[in-house]
Amino acid sequence: MFDLPKGALVELHQGTVDLESANDVALADRLNAGRKQIVAELQKQIVGQDDVVQLVLLTLFVGGNSLIVGVPGLAKTLLIQTLARVLDLKFTRIQFTPDLMPSDITGTDLIQEDTTTGRRQMVFAPGPIFSNIVLADEINRTPPKTQSALLEAMQEHRVTIQGRTYVLDEPFYVFATQNPIELEGTYPLPEAQLDRFMFHIIIDHPPEEEEFEVVRTTTAIQDPQFTRPVTGADLIAFQRLVRRVPVAEGDEVKVGRRMMITLSCDHRVMDGAMGARFLQTVKRYLEEPLRLLV
Repeated sequence: MFDLPKGALVELHQGTVDLESANDVALADRLNAGRKQIVAELQKQIVGQDDVVQLVLLTLFVGGNSLIVGVPGLAKTLLIQTLARVLDLKFTRIQFTPDLMPSDITGTDLIQEDTTTGRRQMVFAPGPIFSNIVLADEINRTPPKTQSALLEAMQEHRVTIQGRTYVLDEPFYVFATQNPIELEGTYPLPEAQLDRFMFHIIIDHPPEEEEFEVVRTTTAIQDPQFTRPVTGADLIAFQRLVRRVPVAEGDEVKVGRRMMITLSCDHRVMDGAMGARFLQTVKRYLEEPLRLLV
């Protein structure tokens, strides 16, 4: 980690950050305390899966979306639903099926008649995308036409319907789930869709002792009472704080190199020799220490 003199200012593309700012330090302390409190609240309902919980929380704090992949019965839906309850955010769950239409996600215009004047007018009925946390359950079971209805919302936090643009409320997150073993009748996510996800989270079966704990808790009466340690406004402030964290110029160059070698080689068309050279290049760059968060 590089050393800076006390009270130093770091020049960023979006302005200057005072590393000794009391407001930023206090907000960072609140972020750390809020994370611990959220984990404690989730543990009232969720058994184990600590690594998955940490990645989900990272998604919240940096303002991204995540794809959670795991077989049924591992509490994927329960985790996201419980998280929304703990944060007191609006939550919607969309069950993706082959007959799901884009308008079922974004909403559509309906004809309504005014009871007083008798005149008819088009009124927009918002879809389930108008929420804070959206769970796209089994996202690969719907055709690409419907999957694409999420693209604008995930990237720009808005939707366009009939030429009109509607801005989504902040904070806004999309968590999607996939079943990795039942692939019949599914539609693999295109590259443009996968690029919208910050994390590809793999959720595995818990250890044996945690399995027994799951059995004990699910066969008893459960009525956990949650406190709200973090609000939606806090999450927005945390996201802005994360984006103000300075990054050393050398580390920016390293990240840029990794992106360039990844984008310059299409794994779908590489032959054996080209693939071997690509892997050697990746290995050489990955062996260099990356200290972005040290």
